[in-house]
Amino acid sequence: MAAALRRGIALGLVLALAACTAVYRNHGYVPTDQDLAQLDVGVSTQADVTQAIGRPTSMGVLDDSGWYYVQSRFRNFGWRAPEEIDREVVAVSFNSGGTVSNIERYGLEDGRVVRLSRRVTEANVQGVGFLRQLFGNLGNFNAADFFE
Repeated sequence: MAAALRRGIALGLVLALAACTAVYRNHGYVPTDQDLAQLDVGVSTQADVTQAIGRPTSMGVLDDSGWYYVQSRFRNFGWRAPEEIDREVVAVSFNSGGTVSNIERYGLEDGRVVRLSRRVTEANVQGVGFLRQLFGNLGNFNAADFFE
């Protein structure tokens, strides 16, 4: 009986320790150096980039002047919040003619923390119902506005 109890306790400890091992999760895609070697700066076009390494999930905000390939590696350890332990970004820039002007690779050490603003624009109609808002402006006019 004592031997079975010891085995049970040992098994419980092994399972408890196994639950504390880190779990790694990869997210995103970054082309390899071999894939990027197929591209020539000043020669390759956006179509060539799409053919060689595919379209990215992130592009320039206002235009297609930059394509960004992002890959991150996260570590989940026990009860702790997931931690980003590695990030790689490949930025492919295009000139106005649509040809590749630059290819750059960035790592987690090159990143900057961007603080997001949590400000919320509040409506000035608190406590006023929808119908009151709708009918509140009826009869609220100036006669001079009709003669302009």
